[in-house]
Amino acid sequence: MAEHKADPQEKDRSGSEHQFVRRVLIVLGLAALFFLVWQLRMLLLMLFGAIVIASIFRAVADAICRFTRLPPALCTALSVILVLGVIGSLAAMFGAHIAQQLATLRETLPVAWRELEARIGDIGLSEQLDRLVATITTPAGGSLTGFGRALLSIGSGVADLVVVIFAGIYLATQPNFYRVGAIKLVPPARRKVAAEAMLESERALRLWLKGQAIAMVVVGLLTGIGLWALGMPSALVLGLIAGLLEFIPFAGPILAAIPAVLLALALSPELALWVVLLYLAVQQFEGNLLTPLVQQYAVDLPGAVLLFSLIGFGTLFGTLGVVLAAPLAVVTLVLVKRLYVIETLNTDTPIPGETKT
Repeated sequence: MAEHKADPQEKDRSGSEHQFVRRVLIVLGLAALFFLVWQLRMLLLMLFGAIVIASIFRAVADAICRFTRLPPALCTALSVILVLGVIGSLAAMFGAHIAQQLATLRETLPVAWRELEARIGDIGLSEQLDRLVATITTPAGGSLTGFGRALLSIGSGVADLVVVIFAGIYLATQPNFYRVGAIKLVPPARRKVAAEAMLESERALRLWLKGQAIAMVVVGLLTGIGLWALGMPSALVLGLIAGLLEFIPFAGPILAAIPAVLLALALSPELALWVVLLYLAVQQFEGNLLTPLVQQYAVDLPGAVLLFSLIGFGTLFGTLGVVLAAPLAVVTLVLVKRLYVIETLNTDTPIPGETKT
């Protein structure tokens, strides 16, 4: 009985078909992975927010360990208690005053808005203003009013913030456990590089947070004191808003100035002009004097990188992406330099924060 010999062309055809099927499966798998990541993008962004919170707790814990020589676990617990205790103490000390000023601000801002509408109406632009307001406040389909949607958004944001804070506490208490677990997801040959990139990213993020905290405190104090000197109502709250929004590059100072200018308009145009000049002066001081001094000990991010990060992450993730745009830019810049420029292109380049102490 003659033995059947396989046709070489048939073998090649079968091998090509198998290779084609394998490539199709790989493409489909990558597409499914990309779709899953896109669907979970907000969860991943909340995870990054938890990492930022954990970095704050860990930085305080490391400082406690340096000064007290206590065990790391105890230092971490003390750092969480200290940070949350400081926030709670400030809320207890100034909470009633801030609540009173917030009530005043809530009552006076509508008056300021009507004053602005009247002034714009005097120059014949009231119709354009009404159209702009309608575009901003009208929901894109659905029965909820703009105010109701805002309340739901605020409530969801508060719930997300609580989750992020607790997740940050968990990450801070066992940083090595989560770090090692993440590194194990990388192929063994690249784990050393991945570990170095993670440590460099953490160091740069800490330094940026340190510099940003200094800028937020200084800007908040200068704004609050300046508004108080000008005789503005709710100066403490407006200064607190300016300090908190300093966390957001470019857009934060503008958003912080809007309620102050509207409130000043309700009193007099001259006061509104002085308020605008105050905010401009504070930002000039922050940009030309404070930031260069802070960047000697922190991380310097190019302005173009910050600007396009704000636009890009805001487009991808919405409001939360805008809030976390700067720390995301810090980590992304470190990873690109370490994993692509240095490891892939074999080109030496400085890593943000590597020479800082």
